[in-house]
Amino acid sequence: MTLGLASTPRKFNKNKIYMNNRIISVLRIKPFLLLWIAEVLSQVAMNMTNFMLILIVYEITNSNAAVSGVVLSFTVPAILFGIIAGVYVDRWNKKGTLFLTNLLRAFILVLFALLRRNILVAYLLSFCFAIVTQFFIPAETPMIPNLVPEEHLFTANALFGMGVYGSIFIAYALSSPFLIFFGHKNAFFALAIVFLISSIFISMIRIKSGKGRAVVKAKELSISDEVKVIYHLIRKTKTISHSVFLLILSQILVLILAVIGPGYAQHILRIHVDDFPLIFVTPATLGMVAGALIIGNYFHNASRSKMATLGVFLAGVTLILFPYGSRVASRGFVHTLNAFLPHILTINILHIVILLAFIFGFANSLMFVPSNTVLQEETSDNLRGKVYGAMNALVGLSSLFPIILVGSLADTFGIGKVLTWIGITLLLIWLVRVVFRH
Repeated sequence: MTLGLASTPRKFNKNKIYMNNRIISVLRIKPFLLLWIAEVLSQVAMNMTNFMLILIVYEITNSNAAVSGVVLSFTVPAILFGIIAGVYVDRWNKKGTLFLTNLLRAFILVLFALLRRNILVAYLLSFCFAIVTQFFIPAETPMIPNLVPEEHLFTANALFGMGVYGSIFIAYALSSPFLIFFGHKNAFFALAIVFLISSIFISMIRIKSGKGRAVVKAKELSISDEVKVIYHLIRKTKTISHSVFLLILSQILVLILAVIGPGYAQHILRIHVDDFPLIFVTPATLGMVAGALIIGNYFHNASRSKMATLGVFLAGVTLILFPYGSRVASRGFVHTLNAFLPHILTINILHIVILLAFIFGFANSLMFVPSNTVLQEETSDNLRGKVYGAMNALVGLSSLFPIILVGSLADTFGIGKVLTWIGITLLLIWLVRVVFRH
């Protein structure tokens, strides 16, 4: 009897610890850990390549138009090749695709190192680099359901979200120092080595047989038929279409803020443009990472739809408040609070913006993690790559118009009004989701 009573609490405590450390539990799954490390390395290398190219091209040409050409070389391949890449990835071995695409990107970076001073060649290589990346994207995230149990899928996606957003911040922060320390030529060689290391981790992954019942036999259809099938699936399946929409919305919001960020820093915050990453990008990234960490560890059983809807609401509210940080800072209650705080803790507009940026990042993670999980739960292994390829193409296509339009509207009406309109639009989307219970 005594032994029986003693064994019960130990079992309960063990389960309780397990439930409170889901992230650690997922990272203990070796195949997933290897994929996650490979993802972080390749994402950092990819983003650093993009940032470094922008810096190098501007340094050579001193032309914003030339930099726009670099940005187009990143985005246009997603529109042209995103869905096609997804179709082929679903026909190929995803692990092999990840391995080969990293090797190819390493080779292209070696060419960058040797031919970087020729702008036209740089454009061409950047375009090729982005095309190869289109095959990497739909092979990476769709592998997760084959590496982790279904009960850990949400947490695994949270970790991937941390890797995606964290890599952007790391790349943004390190690009300039990396160029200074290594020099242009050696910097590209170093990033090529990072891609090779990522390939080594991918080669070590052991994948069990595919899970889920195949809905369509990919090789029985032509490319055009498969494209029709996947867009029909996205359009007609409510959970998938809503998840794709939220993932597109999440990424467009980040791109829009990147476009108007310098103007926001200069005209509203009254700070130097170079200080914007520290004031906004850093807390937003930390908010994304913190959100992924918290919801992945503690809210894996919560409603995916409600979490995403809350994310839309928080993003809308923060965007509406961004232009009015100075008014909040000037309120009487803030002055009263400052009177009791040490000088080093005095609240000003920058502190308010940092807090709002953190909340915005947290809101973005609420949209990103649940939506990714739903896509993986609702699609079979032979369709998942095509869904992510189509989504990547839609992101590229959907982002062109608002990014161009937002820049023009900000110049005409002011950044504050544009942020307010975008925030109101998000609140309208939130209201529709609440009314129709999406």
